[in-house]
Amino acid sequence: MIITSEQVLQALGNVEEPDLKKDLVTLNMIQDIKIDGNKLSFSVILTTPACPLKGLIENACRNAISHFISKDIEVSINMTSQVTTQKNTGVPGVKNIIAVASGKGGVGKSTVAANLALGLAQKGAKVGLIDADIYGPSVPIMFGLEGARPMASQVNGKTRIEPIEKYGIKLLSIGFFTDPNQPVPWRGPMVSTAVKQLFNDADWGELDYLVVDLPPGTGDIHITVTQSFPVTGAVIVTTPQNVALADARKGIGMFMMDAINVPVLGVIENMSYFTPAELPENKYYIFGQGGGQKLAEQIEAPFLGEIPLVRSISESGDAGQPVVLQDNNPMTAAFLNIAERVAQQVAICNAGISNKTN
Repeated sequence: MIITSEQVLQALGNVEEPDLKKDLVTLNMIQDIKIDGNKLSFSVILTTPACPLKGLIENACRNAISHFISKDIEVSINMTSQVTTQKNTGVPGVKNIIAVASGKGGVGKSTVAANLALGLAQKGAKVGLIDADIYGPSVPIMFGLEGARPMASQVNGKTRIEPIEKYGIKLLSIGFFTDPNQPVPWRGPMVSTAVKQLFNDADWGELDYLVVDLPPGTGDIHITVTQSFPVTGAVIVTTPQNVALADARKGIGMFMMDAINVPVLGVIENMSYFTPAELPENKYYIFGQGGGQKLAEQIEAPFLGEIPLVRSISESGDAGQPVVLQDNNPMTAAFLNIAERVAQQVAICNAGISNKTN
């Protein structure tokens, strides 16, 4: 039988992108159709390499060709991606800025930010990480870069900071420019200027996602970042107990203020339960249960996942090798799944679709 490109597009017009609620042809996600006898190949352009629905979409395409054209066609599908962006982030080459925030300290926000950035990179995205926690920078320790100093280069007559590259992502931290043994007694204007320099004076190159680890609370740095740069969305990190949830609500309220208006991509519950290494099937909810899920439901935002309290997570960060890099660690899958869900929510926001689902 003779197959035409029109037939292929008509068949694939029956395949819906589950998140964007439109068919692949309307979304212009089908490209490079090639037909050779009964052999058919084409590319599906996903909105992110970290798409958690990649396998589902590919199977739906194969079924559509089989059902609407012929079962005898040999189908080859190239599942590729082009990360979407909604607006100019204010940082040349950067498509999306993702803020990682918490209402209070001690909930593991920096650990989540580091593993989220690395998880996105492992899924094939180009990623940068800014450690904007002026008063307690963690990136130098978590990436084994204590004492590291970024290089500077001249670009069009201007001095540009070269982010340090490690584990496949680009990194900048205020900790690269300060003495780790000395406090940083900076007032508001100095803090704002320093944070802006991490964005504006750095040569980030082309990035799909720039993850920003914000300090705890709702202070000068949060206002500086959200009002100086169009942030795609914020990820909220909390632990299950009520005192953490109460502070997390305040952080969420800040992002929802009219003057800031940053979409909340979802909630991550850290330290959800304790699992001893010798009893990996046991879960002990020592800080309470389901708090993060309930918080997400209350603000009508997605619940992005839970991370257990496991010793290897903190040990790997202290050793300068975040846990998501470890192939044989069960926590790797948890962080990779969260990275996929965050990328999914970014794509939904960029498409202008409400993310008020769980």
